[in-house]
Amino acid sequence: LAAHLAPDESRGKVVGTIMSGLLLGILLSRPISSVVAGHFGWRVVFGAAAVLMTIVTSVLALTIPRRQPDHKATYFELIGSLGHLIRTMPVLRHRSLYQGLMFASFSLFWTAIPVELTRQFGLSQTEIGIFALVGAIGATSAPVAGRLADAGHTLRATLIALVVGALAYAPALINPAWGVLGLVATGIVLDFAVQMNMVLGQREIYALHAASRNRLNALYMTSIFVGGAFGSALASPLYEHGGWPLVAAVATAFPLIALAHYLVIGRPHAVRNA
Repeated sequence: LAAHLAPDESRGKVVGTIMSGLLLGILLSRPISSVVAGHFGWRVVFGAAAVLMTIVTSVLALTIPRRQPDHKATYFELIGSLGHLIRTMPVLRHRSLYQGLMFASFSLFWTAIPVELTRQFGLSQTEIGIFALVGAIGATSAPVAGRLADAGHTLRATLIALVVGALAYAPALINPAWGVLGLVATGIVLDFAVQMNMVLGQREIYALHAASRNRLNALYMTSIFVGGAFGSALASPLYEHGGWPLVAAVATAFPLIALAHYLVIGRPHAVRNA
């Protein structure tokens, strides 16, 4: 809705602002919940979340702008059209793949890292929560990515995001002795790259077809969280079989696959259609 209401020349900035809020919420929820659960138990975390969602729902109900769509299609016709959008819009397919892979790496990292910090470094719940705060620094890339997209630098910025994502695990793969500092660096760099690529992708798919923005966003976000669920599901078995080195290696493979696809298929296609 915000992307629809925003003018073309500032849509990337608006999307970047919203997505920085999304990532900040994801990242800050970890340290906050760790601290609260450590002192008051998990039930207080769930209760507080329910209260917050009630407040958010009330605020949205009172403030969100009304919008009447131009189309006359029914809900089920709109759902049925999702397959057509996927088939006919290669940019949507490419961007969904890139961000799904990036978010798989993101979720794999943040699901496995508490286990590593507990077993290898003996950190407490509160200390793990403090560690998770460093990831919030990565949310600063969202407004930057939005402005780059508005300025017409999407191709170059996408390449940077994918390369940085692939290099994020270098401390663990090159010199594990860097310990917690290496993990901190990975968290910051990875979050920066994931958020940057997410905003660039949204800015690009919103430009495909104005009347279909909600459905395009639904497909894009679904691919992201499918990738995230996949990455989270891999965390425990990978860690149990090979520890953090195996987690880092597999997590690196995801952005590398996205980068290879972008260089061979995605970028040439984008250049031809620019």
